[in-house]
Amino acid sequence: MKPLRRRPLSIAIALPFALSLALAACQPAAGPEAPAPTAAAPVAEVARPAKQYVIEDFIESTGVSGASFNADESRILFSSNKAGVWNVYSMPVAGGEWTPVTESTTDNSWGVAYFPADDRVLIARDDDGDELDHLFVIAADGSEKDLTPGKGLKADFLGFTHDGGAFHVISNERDPRFFDVYRYDATSYERELVYKNEAGFEPAEISGDGRWLALAETHTTNDSDVHVVELATGKSTKISQHEGQANFNAQAFSPDGQWLYYTANDQGEFAELRRVNLASGAHEPVRKADWDISDAFFSHNGKYLGIATSVDGSTEVTLLDAASGAEVPLPALPAGEIRNLRIARSENRLAFYLNGDRQPNDLYVLDIGGEPKQLTTSLNPAIDPADLVDSSVVRFKSFDGMEIPNILWKPHQATADAKAPALVWVHGGPGGQTTRAHSALIQYLANHGYVVLGINNRGSSGYGKTFFAADDGKHGREPLWDTIEAKKYLQSLDYVDDDRIGIVGGSYGGYMVLSALAFKPGEFKVGVDIFGVSNWVRTLESIPPYWESFREALYQEIGNPETQRDFLVETSPLFHADKINVPLMVLQGANDPRVIKPESDEIVAAVQKNGVPVEYVVFDDEGHGFTKKKNQIEGYGRMLAFLDQHLKGVPAPAATPAEAAAPTEAPAE
Repeated sequence: MKPLRRRPLSIAIALPFALSLALAACQPAAGPEAPAPTAAAPVAEVARPAKQYVIEDFIESTGVSGASFNADESRILFSSNKAGVWNVYSMPVAGGEWTPVTESTTDNSWGVAYFPADDRVLIARDDDGDELDHLFVIAADGSEKDLTPGKGLKADFLGFTHDGGAFHVISNERDPRFFDVYRYDATSYERELVYKNEAGFEPAEISGDGRWLALAETHTTNDSDVHVVELATGKSTKISQHEGQANFNAQAFSPDGQWLYYTANDQGEFAELRRVNLASGAHEPVRKADWDISDAFFSHNGKYLGIATSVDGSTEVTLLDAASGAEVPLPALPAGEIRNLRIARSENRLAFYLNGDRQPNDLYVLDIGGEPKQLTTSLNPAIDPADLVDSSVVRFKSFDGMEIPNILWKPHQATADAKAPALVWVHGGPGGQTTRAHSALIQYLANHGYVVLGINNRGSSGYGKTFFAADDGKHGREPLWDTIEAKKYLQSLDYVDDDRIGIVGGSYGGYMVLSALAFKPGEFKVGVDIFGVSNWVRTLESIPPYWESFREALYQEIGNPETQRDFLVETSPLFHADKINVPLMVLQGANDPRVIKPESDEIVAAVQKNGVPVEYVVFDDEGHGFTKKKNQIEGYGRMLAFLDQHLKGVPAPAATPAEAAAPTEAPAE
């Protein structure tokens, strides 16, 4: 059983268990001149007035995620930020009132799963975004027990055994660098260490009988292997024999324990689904697409196989009859995409989310062969969906002719006679991807008249391994130049004001913002850096110990701070901050373990010396991403005011009490 996706992670420098950094070293340099953009603008809607909403309206929409059925499948478990922070709830599958499982007003909790035989619940919780998750069990009477006590450790759930009598957890309590695997009795919570991780690989999947463990070995962001360990004997077998660089990822063991299903891109541009027989070692193809297959999972007894495919910025979910391979029809639904499909243990009932541009995540249940029932209504009823905008996929040719895919959001009110300011939006990662999923922040910006172009610059995932690897060895050069070509593409649109274009990004996207301002001064009128890297030397020297299995891959892709310090300085905006000559806004979580607060403190202090407007917003109770509604309202509201001031000429609003203290000393070079 796969654990629920607990956290809605949108911006990340690196995700443990799914490494997304793909940098390499080189000195920033001026890019060559590009051909004129060749992609035509998407077919525009007829311009219409749209009611403008304040940020509180957008954040008032309810976030929901995760789904787990209880033992008799009468209730469903999920997480929501309805109370301002993320809590865990349950509700009847027939619809009705939400019952809180946790009721915090300060700490985020995330639903993991119901126990298979009763209504006990597993949840996860960290401390104000520090990402040091602990697992807790909550009994039917509401009492709570920390299953992973201790300071400084990080734990995660691997899954229940097929019979429900035990479950497996990974934890780095023995050695902060490596995750061991523990088996817990589902009744007494007594545990035993079943895999002592001395190889430094990452536990990925465990079979339902507890016999087999799949491990991920990451060499680079473009090259990874899968090993399978027989836990009783300790025998390990590498199942990903290949030549050259290719990514192999374990997806699921078959419920009978005979097969491991995995994805691999060694035979083409995209990841295809295969399986290996654990007894004979024979490999078989399962499914191939013209895009990356990103996820695969089984129903409890193996009747169904679910597959998710990344298709040009969207996600397509397919349900197969595992025996015949025939596709099981899923219901026709309003505009949007089915995501996060979950199958009940009986294999008769599904849960899934519907998500679209004008549609935040809404939870549905479906009896197979029946009609879907909507359980949540997430969009704030004060918002008319007609006032929101649909995204479109657009492409342009970059300076060297490489085609760059993007997601474009066009405001209703933008026309050739009423030209709009625009923003280049840079995703995290790198190796991440801007998709067509609902974004309250982007809809808020579009609602206030900003054209937003979400660039998937070279090095982004979802467009084949050649495109993904195209930024290797070109850190600070070609991917950055793509953002300049994105600006030129925006300038080619008749409804964009050529002289009012800014750049916004978070994490690695924040690094790209700072790089654009420092290495290509004058290209953008304003920049918003959301917890972005400013100094690669420090970032690489301060990575959390539990990223140890990825350390060499990070060094190989970004640079080794011990042996390549000079070029890391050359590609770090902090050491070139004197070139930043346009307004800059920086937002940061004080507890961020990935991009630590000094990264933002020091770039703010350095740019302030240039005499340009700098605004700094720090949230003491956030980490790498802002999850609490009060902080989203404060941060995103101030972001719009900052953009309005510097791209629209709107006077700055009165000061707010939010923390905005910058360091007084400049960084030493």
